[in-house]
Amino acid sequence: MNADDFGLTSGVNRAILELNAAGLVTSTTLMARAAATEEAIEAAHSAPRLGVGCHVVLVDGEPVLPVEKIPTLIEGFTDRFPASMSVFLMRLFTGGIRAAEIEAEAGAQIALLQSRGVRLTHIDAHKHTHMFPAVLRPVLRAARAAGIRAVRNPFEPAWAVRATAGAAWGASHR
Repeated sequence: MNADDFGLTSGVNRAILELNAAGLVTSTTLMARAAATEEAIEAAHSAPRLGVGCHVVLVDGEPVLPVEKIPTLIEGFTDRFPASMSVFLMRLFTGGIRAAEIEAEAGAQIALLQSRGVRLTHIDAHKHTHMFPAVLRPVLRAARAAGIRAVRNPFEPAWAVRATAGAAWGASHR
């Protein structure tokens, strides 16, 4: 099982590491620029049984590249990605986001983690934005260029959907 958001907070990091030690989580995806990324990178080096992928962030986070290189990905004057998924999707579906900028930012996030010695096993995207072909294609190009050949399927298997039928998924689910 994969756990997203490695690096988001110290608490998330601890939970992932404890679940990995218990044999319940075998892989995780690491955010390149988050509050506890440095701690997660150090932990990844000391957890040899934990597969680590890049959790490409394009929503609700900070970019790796300078904002002038990715202006269509940035929200207003914040120097951050849009905080809202609906804002991101509106811009994506109306052609307001350039695929080349997605590819460049995804490549920069991957390169940052690899430069820190993290052997990336796969990729996915924060809030599953890679389920949209306009995001998936440039993210896959960036991953392929970096030697990453696996992507996490953003769709849950039917058994998991049945097992969680009626669950109260709060706004903070992902």
